[in-house]
Amino acid sequence: MADRRILSRDDDEGSLFSKLGTDSPKPRVKFGGMFCNVEGAYENKTLNFESFSPNTARKNVRGRMDCYSDSFSDTGSVRSDFSSVSHTRPQPAPSSQGQSIVYPTGPKRLHNVRRESDRLIIKGGKIVNDDQSFYADVYIEDGVIKQIGENLIVPGGVKTVDAYGHIVIPGGIDTNTSLQAPHMGMSPADDFYHGTRAALAGGTTMIIDHVLPEPGSSLLAAFDQWRDIADSRSCCDYSLHVDITRWYEGLTEEVEALVKDKGVNSFLVFMTYKDKYQSSDSQIYEVFGVLRDMGAIAQVHAENGDIVEEEQKRILDLGITGPEGHVLSHPEEVETEAVYRAITIAKQANCPLYVTKVMSRQAADVIAKARKKGMVVYGEPIAASLGMDGSHYWSKDWAKAASFVMSPPLSPDPSTPDYLNSLLACGDLQVTGSAHSTYSTAQKAVGKDNFTLIPEGTNGIEERMSIVWDRAVATGKMDENEFVAVTSTNAAKLFNLYPRKGRIAVGSDADLVIWNTKETRTFSATTHNLTVEMNIFEGMECRGYPVVVISQGRIVLEGGELNVTEGSGRFVPRKAFPDYVYKRIKARSRMADARGVPRGNYDGPVHDVISVTKSVPSTPTTRGPQCPGKTVMGAGRNLHQSGFTLSGTQMDDHIPRRTAQRIVAPPGGRSNITSLS
Repeated sequence: MADRRILSRDDDEGSLFSKLGTDSPKPRVKFGGMFCNVEGAYENKTLNFESFSPNTARKNVRGRMDCYSDSFSDTGSVRSDFSSVSHTRPQPAPSSQGQSIVYPTGPKRLHNVRRESDRLIIKGGKIVNDDQSFYADVYIEDGVIKQIGENLIVPGGVKTVDAYGHIVIPGGIDTNTSLQAPHMGMSPADDFYHGTRAALAGGTTMIIDHVLPEPGSSLLAAFDQWRDIADSRSCCDYSLHVDITRWYEGLTEEVEALVKDKGVNSFLVFMTYKDKYQSSDSQIYEVFGVLRDMGAIAQVHAENGDIVEEEQKRILDLGITGPEGHVLSHPEEVETEAVYRAITIAKQANCPLYVTKVMSRQAADVIAKARKKGMVVYGEPIAASLGMDGSHYWSKDWAKAASFVMSPPLSPDPSTPDYLNSLLACGDLQVTGSAHSTYSTAQKAVGKDNFTLIPEGTNGIEERMSIVWDRAVATGKMDENEFVAVTSTNAAKLFNLYPRKGRIAVGSDADLVIWNTKETRTFSATTHNLTVEMNIFEGMECRGYPVVVISQGRIVLEGGELNVTEGSGRFVPRKAFPDYVYKRIKARSRMADARGVPRGNYDGPVHDVISVTKSVPSTPTTRGPQCPGKTVMGAGRNLHQSGFTLSGTQMDDHIPRRTAQRIVAPPGGRSNITSLS
């Protein structure tokens, strides 16, 4: 574990939220404030999870037992199940009577590797959700939260977890990881096992990884490949985005199959990586229309790939080959322009837009302004952009500078991290990810003589939540409830995981974190839980870290010791048409219906237009050959070129001549000349 130290009382009291816990086991008196006990905050609830699981488990062609249904056509089932919850005050009774959950009639959730879930009771902590904080105990059984309240009656043999002086929050959801995506045939240093292990150490209990198919290959085949690897290696629950690396008409059927049968409701398109992954504006517009009709969320990697390619050539021609060339060839303007263009296309297609890896002030401002105009767009800053700036690209240590290479790059402006944290705190940016994709120094050294060949990616999966707490909560920019929102709840709502994930409530998954708000820890490559030998947050001291992490109802981190099981992570499918997003899309669709203006037929005069096609020679250019799809018109007779030859022949003798021409009104008046020989 990272180094820790306890802050002095004076230092502790200097924080706006220095008293988020209490050393007394007695809950606070109800004063009606945000942090008091909330009447009705914990009720006896009966939930039906039939919509999340099939009656019978399905076995696919590879023999893997899927844990959840392959049919997601009932897009409103989540809403209907949780809106019909009955609200009654729990009565003291044996725990078997304190909570009733209706499970599917078929077998329980199946998985390759399952450890028995612990029966736990968390006592003395303050429960923090995105909308309220209150003191209560939490009883967990079978990987699900069974009871929330005071003086709970539970069976014998239950392990008690002491949370006095700490807050209890939902497990974090990292919305952006790339633990398997290759670069030039190289796999990331931290795969699904090491990456999810580090995630749990940092308080993240679920990730959403990006599936990156080879251009032109099958999306379904790539998805199945990722599933096979993640099922055997992941230590925590996971889900998958699918990246569209090359769009063509036949992909519509595959996208539909992924949405309806595989539990995928988010797809990413690239506006950069020219001639490899980049899509044109017309293709992006078509993709957005398809995703809107299927109830999915469109994600974009926003950079102007055409300008980036030209800038890379220019920088290399100047003799700059080191990591600083990467940030010089990716100016902030190319991110800003692409974000604006993506929002414009999404607005015209009426499709919800999710901008990944917001790295610069200007790009964040574009998103904020669009949201103020009512557009359905969401921004995702990452751990790196919230905690670091791009000054390290000019480090004398090549390995250190190369470890920061990612796209879009970190902003060289040192004020950017604080600015992005401010926008995150006020709601202009909504979700935090890590974009975790690490490569060893030896792998990065493939680009030692050419910065364009350096594999892109940094760490952040373990540090993300501590960075947000230290930079936003400890500084007074946001409160503890907003912290839960940007690290967990908003992601769960956006991607249709809520309230199973992202909330502490009866019936929700038992993914919980006991968070120490007062002590600090220092990040270092020597203490982190990754295999990569570099850490871009080296030496950073952050206040706030997890002391206990519970995943699937099992304690995986306690006392600084990780106890994870490889392959225990479950794939979590996500239904289409998340209400949090598509309620607004549907309303905008109704308002934006095109309507003609009723009017009578025009019966006035109409001007006769004679269509004349002129042959205009193309403008000379020095920019190389013309596009292969364009037809060059043949030029007419060049009047500047002499047609005289000694033989008496003319260059247009092959054109047949008419034998006679009648001159109706020659200059000087009419005449009897009727032919011209």
